[in-house]
Amino acid sequence: MSRLNKSKQSIWKVEDNQITRKKDILATEEPLEILLRAGDEQKTLAITMRTPGNDYDLAAGFLYNEGIIHSKNDFTNMTYCVDAKQQEYNSLRVQLTVDSMPHLHQFERHIFTNSACGVCGTTMLDDLSQRNIPTIPSGPIVEPSLITSLPDKLRQSQALFESTGGLHAAALFDLDGNLLAVREDVGRHNALDKLIGWGLLNDQIPFHNKILLVSGRASYEILQKSYVAGVPIFCAVSAPSSLAVDVAERFGITLIGFLRGNRFNVYTGIERIQATEPALTN
Repeated sequence: MSRLNKSKQSIWKVEDNQITRKKDILATEEPLEILLRAGDEQKTLAITMRTPGNDYDLAAGFLYNEGIIHSKNDFTNMTYCVDAKQQEYNSLRVQLTVDSMPHLHQFERHIFTNSACGVCGTTMLDDLSQRNIPTIPSGPIVEPSLITSLPDKLRQSQALFESTGGLHAAALFDLDGNLLAVREDVGRHNALDKLIGWGLLNDQIPFHNKILLVSGRASYEILQKSYVAGVPIFCAVSAPSSLAVDVAERFGITLIGFLRGNRFNVYTGIERIQATEPALTN
């Protein structure tokens, strides 16, 4: 497997009824197998399609978001697997510090059901509540101009997106609007896992007093990961889903959507946005 995060592809470009041959640059998509090893036992935890690069961040963030590890002290090392005496970069082994494999019930294929409502968002939120994740603090309070300045800073840092146009990004900012870290991937969830993994490996978790921005929409899974990482202010350039709003409201996250130009919508947590004028109602 290649570790290149982009590749060239011959294509035909059709414009004004004319067909021309040219080269296009594509974002690489390859599988990554995440294996857990505890004592003498080894188990494949997940296989995810991702853009090669920052694989250690991706694995650490994924394990942290799923509650399998709680700090970087819960594992001793990560290594790519060797196959036929060749290093392969599509399989990553994580050596846990415990002697026996933890119970991985959340990765067994199952459906949450109960007699009251069957499969529903309420059950998912209740399950998230039972993980004993620390409460997100009430602050910080930021000015709207700080929020609207973030998308341009993200775009300027997206080297792969600039060349391929096919990647999602997750970026972390401080309260002065300084970009702390950005990660890109073909998968929205992978980009955020990579960013949270960076935070875990660099002792930046939880992300209190930080602002998170994602390049796409806000889904339940994205807000769940943000909550686990302690994000107080979450921004998306596109729309949130209804369950994403439920997560933000229940766990005290300021959820911002449609962040474009000089405007954005605040779905929950308006108290963290500094108001310069009284709120208007239609």
